[in-house]
Amino acid sequence: MTKENASAKIMGNAQATPSSNSASSTSIQPVSPHKTSNPIPFWRKICNIVTWTPPRCRWDPEKPPEFSMPLNILFAFAGAFTVANLYYNHPILNILAHDFDVPYERVAQIPTAMQAGYASGLLFLCPLGDLFKRRPFVLLLVFFTATMWIGLCVTNSLTAFTVISFITAITTVTPQLMLPLVGDLAPPHRRAAALSIVVSGFMLGILIARVLSGTITTYVTWRSVYWMSLGLQYTIFILLWLFMPDYPSSNPGGLNYFSMLWSILVILTKNPILVQACIISFFTSATFTSFWTTLTFLLASPPYNYDPIVIGLFGLIGIAAMCLGPIYARLVTDRFVPHLSVIVGELVCLLGICLSTYLGPFTVAGPIIQAFANDFGMQTAQVANRSAIYAIEPKARNRVNTAFMVATFCGQLMGTAAGNHIYANGGWIRSGSASVGFIGAALLFCAIRGPWETRWVGWSGGWSMRKKVAGSSDGKTAEKTQLGGRSSRREGARRVGGGGEEGGARG
Repeated sequence: MTKENASAKIMGNAQATPSSNSASSTSIQPVSPHKTSNPIPFWRKICNIVTWTPPRCRWDPEKPPEFSMPLNILFAFAGAFTVANLYYNHPILNILAHDFDVPYERVAQIPTAMQAGYASGLLFLCPLGDLFKRRPFVLLLVFFTATMWIGLCVTNSLTAFTVISFITAITTVTPQLMLPLVGDLAPPHRRAAALSIVVSGFMLGILIARVLSGTITTYVTWRSVYWMSLGLQYTIFILLWLFMPDYPSSNPGGLNYFSMLWSILVILTKNPILVQACIISFFTSATFTSFWTTLTFLLASPPYNYDPIVIGLFGLIGIAAMCLGPIYARLVTDRFVPHLSVIVGELVCLLGICLSTYLGPFTVAGPIIQAFANDFGMQTAQVANRSAIYAIEPKARNRVNTAFMVATFCGQLMGTAAGNHIYANGGWIRSGSASVGFIGAALLFCAIRGPWETRWVGWSGGWSMRKKVAGSSDGKTAEKTQLGGRSSRREGARRVGGGGEEGGARG
């Protein structure tokens, strides 16, 4: 303690003592044994309960929790039935119009409002995953979404229903916080398989939401679907509250929010691989939504004339593709550079689209093949792209994921709008031909930049698809996980072929 601080402390005590003595000499104020501090607001109590961490889930840097398969599956389950919230209304818009006693055009604004809300959450909430601790942030979003969802279950006002749908869609971005977290925690040489499990959960949620909603509403009221969703969301909250470990922030020093948003654009200008992945995902996701939007028109018209429940069951075809996704990621994506799996995924999509486009008007085998191939190909390409881009900015993975998902979401919107418009003017073959063009554009962007290229265009570094750094996720970057482990099993980067980067290039 310095002399100045010591003197100030003595002077402070000296000044306080006479005052205390004076107060004691004049009157003694009795202290009530029932006197308490200001009451804690109710919302603060709820917040404290939601964000409280059980002892076994608390962060211990000396013994950090391991990223296990059960935790991986928990994230996949949570993502599946969280993202499903966006799609329950799609098959039942006509029934909502009847129950709210409004024209169909008015209820058609509900999915649009939810898409706008989800886009807002992607852009303005997801980057905060680089700033806040993920456990309390995710739990608060899940709890808020579930609580607001009660309004959708009980309201009789279409305006209120639409507004609440928009708000809940903003906070239904927790799956996009889980993916970067998996990228942080999974060992880099197992990252693609771990990501594939979670992505499979997301795609399953999209498909099963439509199937469940259409089937349940056929036999009971549509509100039963929303009550079921409410129960699932609180179940997700309880499971995450009990089992999700508390990991530290990736930027404990803090970040300025607006600078953080601006940095997304800066990251794009510095990383060609991210821009390439965003463009490829944009075109690939456009084919996904275009197919599922126009498929209903094809199957409901001659020569098929299928009932809505039969059309809805086509979504189950994608489940087989989702089950194969993690197996492929473990056997191929984790062993070779991601660029190879991106190309494979695009070629599988192209094959399925071509067969469906030109066989679809004559045999239902065409749409069945595309339903499988499109889901498998898109999942394969997305997982591979994520595996590559999560290696570029370890401290900014949520912002990297935001850029990638905004591009993906814009592609989905374009696919929906273009698919409907082209089908209305030219039918199934013309809309399918547009999807062939989208995949062609994606393959073009795969071709203009190779896996080892550091510039924006070119194939310098060789044509090899084998990893140079065997324990890495992108094949060339030795990483550390948040758990403190290296990307390879040995200390340092283990090279393929014993020849360093040159040996890897020759392989």
